[in-house]
Amino acid sequence: MKNLIETIKNIWRIEELRNRILITLGLLLVYRIGSFIVLPGVDSARLAATGATGGGGIVEILSIFTGGAFTRASIFALGIMPYISASIIMQLAGIAVPTVQKMQREESGRRKINQWTRYLTILICVFQAPSYIYATIDEAARPDGQFWLATSIVILTSSTLFVMWLGERITERGLGNGISLIIMIGILAQLPQAFAQEVVGRMGPGGGGLVLLLVEVVLWVLIIAGCILLVQGTRRIPVQFAKRVQGNKQYGGVRNYIPLKVNAAGVMPIIFAQAIVLVPMYMAQAFENPPQWLVSIANSQGFFYNFTLFLMVVLFTYFYTAITVNPNQLADDMKRNGGFIPGVKPGKSTAGHIDELLSRITLPGAIFLGLVAILPAFAGMLGIKQGFAQFFGGTSLLIMVGVLLDTLQQIESHLLMRHYDGLMKSGRIKGRSSGAAYGMAG
Repeated sequence: MKNLIETIKNIWRIEELRNRILITLGLLLVYRIGSFIVLPGVDSARLAATGATGGGGIVEILSIFTGGAFTRASIFALGIMPYISASIIMQLAGIAVPTVQKMQREESGRRKINQWTRYLTILICVFQAPSYIYATIDEAARPDGQFWLATSIVILTSSTLFVMWLGERITERGLGNGISLIIMIGILAQLPQAFAQEVVGRMGPGGGGLVLLLVEVVLWVLIIAGCILLVQGTRRIPVQFAKRVQGNKQYGGVRNYIPLKVNAAGVMPIIFAQAIVLVPMYMAQAFENPPQWLVSIANSQGFFYNFTLFLMVVLFTYFYTAITVNPNQLADDMKRNGGFIPGVKPGKSTAGHIDELLSRITLPGAIFLGLVAILPAFAGMLGIKQGFAQFFGGTSLLIMVGVLLDTLQQIESHLLMRHYDGLMKSGRIKGRSSGAAYGMAG
């Protein structure tokens, strides 16, 4: 406890770090306040009585990422998700379109891609806003008329752009990645209520009592620890740099390493997989009496849904790792900088060696990621309420763990730069982005 208080004092002593933390908290507070402002004309009391319609499990999943703004018909109902969708589309375009791929390597090209991403965000909002209004807000709670519809679309689109601006300001002047922090704060906002409901349920008649509640908490902590190991796990490949003499100085001759991450794909495979397995849910809602096989596939607690989700996560992990980590490029960069892996010939042999190691470590990472994706369903089978079960795995847990590690890593970097002790007595905190690329010695 004494060390914790001293660490907090050290953080507060660093003026730049203190200002960044205060700016981050202030901008996140603005976002949370905005998530409670209801769209003009919507009867919030009637909406609370009727609830969000047309969604079932879909509404609950989408509401997690907006901190409840989705179900409250807030001006921030669409949140940052349209921008995330636009970013994913541009990222995939960089793989499929050589022109975009070339632009990603240049500073001016990246600025232009960022501008295109913003335009695409507006386009996605214009299409998503009316769908959200008609599919989610109960007809009795919203006014009629084209003017109200048009103004609501403008408000929802402008609010998404404002949230995007908040995220950029946090990244620039605050602490951590602003977009990721906005998503995380929306997820964390649901945790206290979900945990309180679980406590009430367990302490009530037939709930199992305090013992089962403690077992749940211990199990949750163990799952979080496993996710931390998944995010931080790396396989180090040693790299030796040859010595070279320029003038009177000697360069190189040092030993470095390539940190191949066990989960190089991050949370993207779960996001892609969930986007696909949600399609049966939409199809089931389109039928008044959907067929039984479609109902079983669309059931988020059922076997077929979770088995499909697991397989899709494993496949997408391999796919996204293949497009994220390029062994040929790593081998070329090493050869160009005079580096080589001891015992392996430079060039194609090095690329093949890296690819083989990457395949070996990706398999357990993909299986573990698939298990994390379906853990909420297992939690539900054990009698845990759905609200709290969502925090036992899936996208929510991975985003929380990854973003918190990234933020703590930045705080620790500020402390170490000023010659203070880090946040841990031994070792360093590694976020999702740490060790993503190796530094070339020169």
